[in-house]
Amino acid sequence: MLVFDAHLDLAWNAIDFNRDLRLPVSAIREAETSRKLSDLKSRGRNTVSFPDLRRGGVGIFIATLLARQVSPALQPAFQRYSNMPAAYASAYAQMAYYRAIEAEGIIRMIRNRAELDAHFEAWKVPSAVPETTPLGFILSMEGADPILHPEQVHEFWDAGLRIIGPAHYGISPYAHGTGTIGGLFPPGKPLLKAMEQVGMILDITHLADQAFDEAMDAYSGPVLASHHNCRSLVPDQRQLSDEQIRRLIERGAVIGAAMDTWMLSPNWVRGESTPESRNVTLATVVDHIDHVCQLAGNTRHAAIGTDLDGGFGREQSPHDLDTIADLQRFPELLRSRGYTDADIQAITHGNWIRFFRDAWSR
Repeated sequence: MLVFDAHLDLAWNAIDFNRDLRLPVSAIREAETSRKLSDLKSRGRNTVSFPDLRRGGVGIFIATLLARQVSPALQPAFQRYSNMPAAYASAYAQMAYYRAIEAEGIIRMIRNRAELDAHFEAWKVPSAVPETTPLGFILSMEGADPILHPEQVHEFWDAGLRIIGPAHYGISPYAHGTGTIGGLFPPGKPLLKAMEQVGMILDITHLADQAFDEAMDAYSGPVLASHHNCRSLVPDQRQLSDEQIRRLIERGAVIGAAMDTWMLSPNWVRGESTPESRNVTLATVVDHIDHVCQLAGNTRHAAIGTDLDGGFGREQSPHDLDTIADLQRFPELLRSRGYTDADIQAITHGNWIRFFRDAWSR
């Protein structure tokens, strides 16, 4: 079955982790292990590459621009750039990576409804898709640090960007994010207004609670939550409360379930807990999907947004997942919970397809 993954930090992995994503995951792991790389805990444990996306029928995904430094000498190891021009340069470096891979025919950017419809038609039956058919991606920005001023939203739109999440971990120039308390900063509302003007989609992922409320009030365009789990199952500010989920449902949003295990298991202790010790599996991800469906009373708002290799690898992924190709287990897992084939198609890809078709019809 076709899978639509709403959050993959591909260019960040390729550039900052120096990974050749054109290789199978097994080859990337072998290369990092043979070089005895130990600077980051995820070395030799990655889960995502272009061949494994294809093998798993993940024919379409949201790919990010993530302006974050990676260095084991820094604590935490993933930090903001100290100035916005550096973040701007980082975003354009990652954009250049996607363009280079697109030029090789491996991926293709999807920017509007016509391109989405054509790509979906080509990938409806993944097992029948020729190897020469590119994987499709929609470009998103995770944390708006690279946007030097709100008026620059137009520049990024023209470059192909279609989604912006104003904050990441900590603060951004525009909003409070994960791990902080507060709302939008003064440039935040002008940023949202500029996004509305061009048709840019708002990703509320990583917004602090107050910033979430203020953004939802200030922005009237399409909203999504690319990679978020449920606070009632895993109490933490990084997760969505039931009230927030209901508000997103009212706005027609879709919520992608993430697979970082600390977001899946309550009382996870960083550096001590493991997926095995906490028994975190793909079925645990389905618990969060099911919770969204129960709150909605239907399956129209739940989907997948893995965040696999988002600064972690197998050591912090469901322990029954080896590579992203294992997303093909979701139909079976959902079916075992009583979901119909139509429900399963909606959750694995249909909800995201419908969301973007609607967003791009405005």
